[in-house]
Amino acid sequence: MNLAVIKPDWPAPEWVQAASTCRSGGVSQGVYQAMNVGDHVGDDAEHVATNRQRLVEALALPSEPFWLNQTHSTDVVPVTSLSETPIEADASYSEQPSQVCAVMTADCLPVLFTDKKGQWVAAAHAGWRGLANGILLKTMDSYQGEKEDCLAWLGPAISSKAFEVGDDVKQAFCAQSSSFDRFFQARDKKGKYLADLYGIAREQLSALGVQIYGGDFCTYSDPEQFFSYRRDGVTGRMASLIWLSSGAQ
Repeated sequence: MNLAVIKPDWPAPEWVQAASTCRSGGVSQGVYQAMNVGDHVGDDAEHVATNRQRLVEALALPSEPFWLNQTHSTDVVPVTSLSETPIEADASYSEQPSQVCAVMTADCLPVLFTDKKGQWVAAAHAGWRGLANGILLKTMDSYQGEKEDCLAWLGPAISSKAFEVGDDVKQAFCAQSSSFDRFFQARDKKGKYLADLYGIAREQLSALGVQIYGGDFCTYSDPEQFFSYRRDGVTGRMASLIWLSSGAQ
């Protein structure tokens, strides 16, 4: 089976390469079927290794992805040489060709970044905690130029029609700014809301002048194409990756 990927529709330079995987194209079985790249979710280790190798081959990656041990933090790290133990962080960035930034998600929001000149790339994992604590803003801090020169692509995540949260989540954002109130739609159940991760991310990034693309997916509502932790509990992970090819200017 061919590995299915989604590629950002954005005006990035041609040497900026990026993709987000879907469920098809791997060898994992059962709840992890088929293209699970997460090695921390209970899947067979050999299946995960095979899936990751298929990913490298299908996308002709110039190096192994820089996998992170994601903890819903706001830690952002530069891509460095690979190690046996993944670095704990929720975003990575690079200004060097052939270094592959990667994040894994299954409802949380993956955000890929580059600048208009194609000299910097980054990938961030943003659940509601990461968004509330500023993971996207911290990722943007790794770019040394003008923020208005940057592009962001919002990859597959749970949409506002499916992401139910409590009042604590709403207050985590509204305590920062009342402008976030419009991204929470009250439910019939007291103290429950439908939260718009995409809207919150756009609000944060547009305030910096970043040009934003993507954001029209719903992992929860599309079981054929996407893993979803909220929908299935035990499930696989998709990868969102970005790198500068060897032809970078």
